[in-house]
Amino acid sequence: MRDGRLRTTSLRLRTVVAILVLLAVLLTALVVAVEAVLGARLTAQVEDRLRDRASAAAALVGVLDASDLADRLSAQGLSVRIVEPDGAAVEAGPSPEQLRKGPPDPTGLPGPAARSSAAPSTTGSSDSAGATITSSSVHEDDGVLTLRSDLEDGTRITLTAGTRDVQETLAQLGWVMGGASAAFLGVAVVGVVLVVRRSLRPLDEMTAAARSITAGDRGRRLRPSRTDTEIGRVALALDEMLDAVEGAEAQAVAAEERVRAFLSDAAHELRTPVAGVRAAADTLVRNGPDDPETNELLAVHVVRQADRAARLVDDMLTMARLDRGIALDRRRTDLVDWLDTEAERLRIRLPGVELRVEVPEHPVDADVDPDRLAQVLSNLVDNAARATGGTGTVRLRLNAGPEEARLRVEDDGPGIPAADRERVFDRLVRLEDARDTRSGGAGLGLPIARGIAVAHGGSLAHGADGELGGAVFDVRLPASATVPAGARPRAGVLLA
Repeated sequence: MRDGRLRTTSLRLRTVVAILVLLAVLLTALVVAVEAVLGARLTAQVEDRLRDRASAAAALVGVLDASDLADRLSAQGLSVRIVEPDGAAVEAGPSPEQLRKGPPDPTGLPGPAARSSAAPSTTGSSDSAGATITSSSVHEDDGVLTLRSDLEDGTRITLTAGTRDVQETLAQLGWVMGGASAAFLGVAVVGVVLVVRRSLRPLDEMTAAARSITAGDRGRRLRPSRTDTEIGRVALALDEMLDAVEGAEAQAVAAEERVRAFLSDAAHELRTPVAGVRAAADTLVRNGPDDPETNELLAVHVVRQADRAARLVDDMLTMARLDRGIALDRRRTDLVDWLDTEAERLRIRLPGVELRVEVPEHPVDADVDPDRLAQVLSNLVDNAARATGGTGTVRLRLNAGPEEARLRVEDDGPGIPAADRERVFDRLVRLEDARDTRSGGAGLGLPIARGIAVAHGGSLAHGADGELGGAVFDVRLPASATVPAGARPRAGVLLA
């Protein structure tokens, strides 16, 4: 990949060309190797033939006349030159130039060998028959192979054989193997194309699946039968990517729907106090200063509705901060002392509610933001106070475990149906029995409380049925340390 762009040449074409080039190289190497080996073998056979003839001629030296010996050797298609010890030279058979042109023609061979005039000839048999070859050398020229043998009596025998037939045989073999290789490559082209096309068919299926998914079939997957192969790994990665994309798309759609619903509900909630403020303001303008008692009631109504709208706006801002990731001012806090202090504040603000507090006899330390945690507690107690009509009983119980601390808020109100115990944590959700706008609830208290608890690394959920018969909410927080019982005696139960 260059300049950030993926090379997109045809994989099928690249594979076919690569295989055919490899086959062509292998076939060429095979032809060259066969020709080299066969040529060396045929040349070696010619050389062995010359050596056999030279050995036979050496055995006949002194037995036959040099001319007769040359005639016998040349009768086998060899060019013969015998130089005797006295310097006389006898030549017979075709010349090396004739051998280069091709195999000798028996009808065109020269007649009896002529003795050289360099020295007088001697005829008859020698006292000793035969001689031994003392040295020999082979020389190969274009189309001929020459063997020069020196005998112990000084005779020199030079035999030359043509290798043109060897070259023609190799040339014919080359043409035959070249034609066979070409035919093989032609068949291989068809076979390789079919095999490669079949082998790459899964890629076509992956392409079709991707286009189908692009067209709207989001649930389609490749589901490879094997994930330990190259195509299997690619298909698995594509399926995982599609799962992630589909999940992200679903989350985005759900988030968009939640935002739209939230904006719609928020506008609806804000419309009520704004409408009340507008109506009261219009009445104040029309009445003028003549009715001070009515004007005072209207002014109080304006203040209440404005305060309600302000609380709703504050709650929505808090939810927005929770969505972005709220910043917590964490510090080590003893939850026992913290709960006692917050309970006293709640008693002052809600004098009609009987607030019971149950805490352990030892400190319960946790790394929390006490102000934000106080907001969680306030929202839960306010929710319980509204459910009990402002005159019920609310119990706060703090329990400490080895890894977490649990704060339970329980009231004696009508409770929450099991089907709605999770729905109450949705934004701007109020149960049917609690839709009285005079209650002041906008349906954001519980979602805010859960968001703050989750930001602390804890949770908020509706617990099992409690002892008072009403709603039960459990706040779980990771505890930093727990001091064993008896370390600091405290009252087990505090009553309002």
